Amino acid sequence: MIKTIYFTLILSLVFFSSCKTKKQDDNRVPILEVEGKFLYQDEIQEILPPNVSDSDSTRIAASFIRRWATDVLMYENAKRNIGNKAEIENLVESYRKSLTIHQYQQKLIEQRLPKEPNDEELQAFYDQYSDQLLLKENVIKGLLLIIPAKAPKMANVKSWVQSANVKSLESIEKYSLQNAISYDYFGDKWIPVSEVLKKMPIQVQDPTGFISSNRFVERTDSTQHYFLRITGYRKIGQVEPYEMAKERIVNILLNKHKADFITSFEKELYDDAAKDQTINFFKKK
Repeated sequence: MIKTIYFTLILSLVFFSSCKTKKQDDNRVPILEVEGKFLYQDEIQEILPPNVSDSDSTRIAASFIRRWATDVLMYENAKRNIGNKAEIENLVESYRKSLTIHQYQQKLIEQRLPKEPNDEELQAFYDQYSDQLLLKENVIKGLLLIIPAKAPKMANVKSWVQSANVKSLESIEKYSLQNAISYDYFGDKWIPVSEVLKKMPIQVQDPTGFISSNRFVERTDSTQHYFLRITGYRKIGQVEPYEMAKERIVNILLNKHKADFITSFEKELYDDAAKDQTINFFKKK
């Protein structure tokens, strides 16, 4: 298969045969050469997906080779024809310096900063900035049980869902293993009410009013029975629950810690260099 692909590709790129052969890696099998740059067989093999057909391999390899050759030609032509080479070298050096500094900073951060802020710091941030952590959608806690319309013990199930205490939850869990179409328990986490309502045959024009006035909702369609129990809710515009805000706070504090650390490290680096005269200031004459 590979031989067929390479034969086809070499024919389609025959115009490259006029290129002057230059030094190549004798330990690798070359496919073509452009402006003294070589493309090797192992590089082609690396970009081919596993279990790909012969025709697709040919197409993928041909596209890769054409792109590779075009990039080489464009780059070499640009080098010969561009006038502001000094400006480009300055930009390259500036980018190299920025990239090197960035990599060094990341290494320092990995070595010296804790992976995550502690719980006390997270809670303190939440308490201080809770007025800025406001919900953009209604969220609820509770459970949603969907069972066949003719499922057994319907009255018991309704009573269990309405109660939603520890004993009732155990009964629902056991019952759902044999009878439920689906059972979603989210009594220990907040989820958007819109996600729950999508699973029910119900149209709600005012979700805020709905969660404020309903703790238990029962619906039936032609094949299924739906029981929704809302054990807690927060409305749009209220403070986001800590459990929901925690991940966002972690990211905020991590970024702040990183910025503070780099600022402090740069100041220490400068002060030490000035102190030991690595930085030399010339006196004005």
